[in-house]
Amino acid sequence: MTPGILAAKKAKISYTVHEYEHDPSAESYGNEAADKMGVDPNRVFKTLVVALDNKELAVGLVPVTSMLSLKLIAKAAKAKKAGMADKQMVQRSTGYVLGGVSPLGQKKRLKTFIDATAEQYDTVFVSAGKRGLEIELAPADLATLTGAGFADLQQD
Repeated sequence: MTPGILAAKKAKISYTVHEYEHDPSAESYGNEAADKMGVDPNRVFKTLVVALDNKELAVGLVPVTSMLSLKLIAKAAKAKKAGMADKQMVQRSTGYVLGGVSPLGQKKRLKTFIDATAEQYDTVFVSAGKRGLEIELAPADLATLTGAGFADLQQD
């Protein structure tokens, strides 16, 4: 039971945990998750942590099929610019290892933004807190649990 699953359980929201055998040689954790679970990869969201110009960290959730636009997440966070956060900082602030970073149950609650495409689905999948473990939940519940806002975050 990961902190991410515990957060969903404690909030008494509807969710489903999906486990699959993670292949350490997989090039993309998100695409691997979609393939192994047999779901539309546009419904599987990766959790990316960025450093804003004020040194604050923020989380962007985008489909595994797309790239996060640093300009758009900076705009959503009301910052001038954003860059991918240092791996050690990500692990320290979230409590999760890379490839298993969940937007739920992080050590330190970070400003979070979910790509607006999530709203077109009844449920989406995000990491449950370790490689090979995903949690499926409604986008509105994901936003409530993380304090997130919806924004356009995908790079063109």
